[in-house]
Amino acid sequence: MSHPDPYGSEPRGWDRPERPVALPWPEQDLDAGQWSRRPTAGPELYADPHTRPYADPNPYDERGRTVRPDDASTRHGDPERHDEPGRYDEPGRYDGPPFDGPVRYDDDAGYPTAQLAPIGAEIAPDPEPVTEPEPPSGRRTKGRRRASVDRPATQQLGTGRAGRNLPAAIGVGLGLGALIVVPLVFYPLAFLAVLAGAVAIGMWEMARAVRRSGAHPPLVPLIAGGVLTVGLAWFAGPDALSLGLLVTVLGTMIWRLGDGPAGFQRDLTAATLIAVYVPFLAGFAALLAAAPDDGPLRILATLIAVVLSDTGGYAAGVSFGRHPMAPSISPKKSWEGFAGSVTAAALGSALLLWLMFEVAPWWGAVFGVAVSCAAVLGDLAESMIKRDLGVKDMSNLLPGHGGLMDRLDSILFAVPTAYLLLAIFVPVVN
Repeated sequence: MSHPDPYGSEPRGWDRPERPVALPWPEQDLDAGQWSRRPTAGPELYADPHTRPYADPNPYDERGRTVRPDDASTRHGDPERHDEPGRYDEPGRYDGPPFDGPVRYDDDAGYPTAQLAPIGAEIAPDPEPVTEPEPPSGRRTKGRRRASVDRPATQQLGTGRAGRNLPAAIGVGLGLGALIVVPLVFYPLAFLAVLAGAVAIGMWEMARAVRRSGAHPPLVPLIAGGVLTVGLAWFAGPDALSLGLLVTVLGTMIWRLGDGPAGFQRDLTAATLIAVYVPFLAGFAALLAAAPDDGPLRILATLIAVVLSDTGGYAAGVSFGRHPMAPSISPKKSWEGFAGSVTAAALGSALLLWLMFEVAPWWGAVFGVAVSCAAVLGDLAESMIKRDLGVKDMSNLLPGHGGLMDRLDSILFAVPTAYLLLAIFVPVVN
């Protein structure tokens, strides 16, 4: 359907008489008289009869206010003098200041646009277009997304290939080591308080993590039973350790009965896993430290072997890691890192046990290999639990390490192995 001609049936030249023309579309702010302001000049003055004459590329006046088409006289003059004729009333004359918009003509000739220049006027050629450099493909790096002149890019703390913030990890590791060594050297009974606190925090992290699977193990009987289990192992030996585990599981079961039968089996299974994984395995650390005469040396030898295993595995994995050890469980662990763990623990333990307990170096190397393998298995076991629960770390309690359980995972599997081997290599004399 064709639209009606807004100019009627008259010719479209500029010689027709000037009169208001009704517009075919509704406009509230413009009327026909505003569109009839055009200078009476020959057809050579305009290149296109449909172009609005003297279109100002700057729609704002000197005070930043929007100017309507009929206020052209106030754009470059006094805004208050609306009664004076505009500078566009004389045909072919423009005596205002230069335009602010992009210039595509010879401004010395005095024509506001190239379309209004007379035929034959010399018009400067268009300047070469300035092409902006294309942004690099791909996603921009972090820290530069909102950078500007006034706001420089923020520097991100880099992490190593193992995914850790290495300075924070080293600082936190040294602090944890001091928290363990100082009580063992000066007052061994204080180590029991440190161990009980670590067990309580570890059980809290585990209970918090398993809630993602829908299980809700009761936390109060778990923590109380875990602390009791560690204390019984310290004061009463291995038999009391098993008794503490039994009391913890039964106490959790009785406590859970008060919440009804809904989800009882699921909650009790999660509670039993936590009770065995954290306080029962940590009870072997209490058995090592509570041994008469050389208890602190036994726990120190075990912890040093675990630290050597972790350090050797980290250094070898970062430097030579090429073959993943268990990609579906822990993609960053490699067989090269495992070899570094075993080698470092074997060499260090051979020297350490010979100096501490006068054990033959080859038996010390066997001790180091066994402790290293147990530590790696403990790390993989916790990685499998976290992957099954869909969490990266048990918590964010320790900067550079994650949660406390992320540091205890290898120790919890290493202390039962060390307790068994040291009971053979260095018998306890009561």
